[in-house]
Amino acid sequence: MSAELLINVTPSGSRVALIENGILQEIHIERHTKRGLVGNIYRGKVSRVLPGMQAAFVDIGLDKAAFLHASDIAIHSEVEDEVSVNPIEKRDIRELVRDGQNIVVQVVKDQIGTKGARLTTDITIPSRYLVFMPSVEHVGVSQRIEDAAERERLKALVQGFCSEEGGFILRTAAEGVKEQELTQDADFLKRLWQKIRSRMKNKSHILYEDLPLARRVLRDFVGTQLDRIRIDSKLSLQELQQFTEEYVPELHKLLEYYPGERPIFDLYDVENECQRSLERRVDLKSGGYLIIDQTEAMTTIDINTGAFVGHHNLEETIFKTNMEASQAIARQLRLRNLGGIIIIDFIDMLHEDHQRQVLKSLEKHLAKDHAKTQVFDVSPLGLVEMTRKRTRESLEHVLCETCLTCHGRGSHKTTETVCHEILREILREARIYDEAQQLLVMANQDVIDRLLDEEAASLAELETFVKIPVKLQVEAHFSQETYDVVPV
Repeated sequence: MSAELLINVTPSGSRVALIENGILQEIHIERHTKRGLVGNIYRGKVSRVLPGMQAAFVDIGLDKAAFLHASDIAIHSEVEDEVSVNPIEKRDIRELVRDGQNIVVQVVKDQIGTKGARLTTDITIPSRYLVFMPSVEHVGVSQRIEDAAERERLKALVQGFCSEEGGFILRTAAEGVKEQELTQDADFLKRLWQKIRSRMKNKSHILYEDLPLARRVLRDFVGTQLDRIRIDSKLSLQELQQFTEEYVPELHKLLEYYPGERPIFDLYDVENECQRSLERRVDLKSGGYLIIDQTEAMTTIDINTGAFVGHHNLEETIFKTNMEASQAIARQLRLRNLGGIIIIDFIDMLHEDHQRQVLKSLEKHLAKDHAKTQVFDVSPLGLVEMTRKRTRESLEHVLCETCLTCHGRGSHKTTETVCHEILREILREARIYDEAQQLLVMANQDVIDRLLDEEAASLAELETFVKIPVKLQVEAHFSQETYDVVPV
């Protein structure tokens, strides 16, 4: 499998695309004016404790207060301007924090929609191979390192780095790494933590900011089989060369400058793929299609056979469509960065063997995903429930905003409906202003056209009934649902 990263840098922001076998799999976007907060460490102040929710709102210097749940208050917290390393056993929020208390927190989930950032006091600072955790004194190993002997080797190497200051988690990229590289990582993380601790004495909110997008992606993609990394900015290339030379030497030789006249994101049709990923419908090669809907609570995915009629029988047609859909769904989740609860409505399969194969296929393709996923068995209603860890906004929420016409409904009233509303409003206004000389109706062009055509008889009858003439006027800036009836 060939894989490469395309990095597009402009004065307004950065974009990183992961291409596998010539197909876009992931897209990461960061605006320079609106960088993500995940991973940032703040010195916050508890503004409000909510016993009923077992949570607290914390002011970390943002326009919206961040949310801290009792379950996210771990061993490491700042009390009375000092860092405490004693375990906190109590779980009642009122005994864990109090109004006005200073506390050191880390963002685990960006502000999404109307919700503020989600916080934790369980601080973690990642590097190439290790994650430093000031709140613990033990060593953890990534579950993706499956070799038992390798796990024990790494654990034994890192055990000596643990101290009262904190412990470590070995990342997947640490597999096969020598002691020297792990030592360098551990020393770097300890120095960084000392720097963060020294900043706690200051009054500033921000104690540590996670890396910018391009560097963060390179750090997180260590261990991924990449063929090359192409960047369209010379300045960014130099910065990334310095960064990789110091922290990620294995990726240094893969960096190269893209000098082409065509925009770098036109190489693999990335721009068009981004546009298509904003649509509800995703067409499959066979002729079937997916319908993807994001709601406040969850994301729903519906599979349809569409134009695919198969060759043998109905069950075989359904099975092939579902198998193809399982691969497409795994890609769409990564591409659109969908997270939280996801409900997949596969076409009903009669054979249990087919159900198992479709689930296995889904899990197999989800295994490539960097985000943690969990897939459950087919429910009695024939639905597959799954979760995908969500830390940042989905692609749609990053690139789009709510439609000003329909306000997120995804539909608007027909001209017929609006005409009937206008006729009722004319009757209402005529009764209130019975001395009016005339009623002026201002509406959209399509609505006025219908009032002059299909609804002309109804309007004439109403005029006769109320005994007030009605004048129609087109307002070009009005939407189809907007109208006004004014007595003159």
